[in-house]
Amino acid sequence: MGTVTPFPAAAGRAPGQVGFERAELTRILDLYGRMVAAGHWRDYAIDLGRDAAVFAAFRRATERPEFRIEKRPALRARQGMWALIGEAGAVLKRGHDLAPVLAPVERRLLKLVAE
Repeated sequence: MGTVTPFPAAAGRAPGQVGFERAELTRILDLYGRMVAAGHWRDYAIDLGRDAAVFAAFRRATERPEFRIEKRPALRARQGMWALIGEAGAVLKRGHDLAPVLAPVERRLLKLVAE
């Protein structure tokens, strides 16, 4: 009973899937919940792929996502692994930390609540 057998891991290989850490997902879902409460977003989707993890927020389920939040660890050393992508596919913000990347959506939320 006292013997621990390690799980066989491929040494030197990248993980098979990129995912969100708990704190990252909590931050994203907190923003999503506030946008839902403001009546702006109604649905979301999460795609965990080999190269990127993507959180997409929709106004309606049948449309293209209004915003996509992408985490690409391969870009960590360059322009940053986080990106905020708009509905048309343009990169709106890119950075090394999640909070500044979410700032444009946070500002938009403040405008929605103030109206």
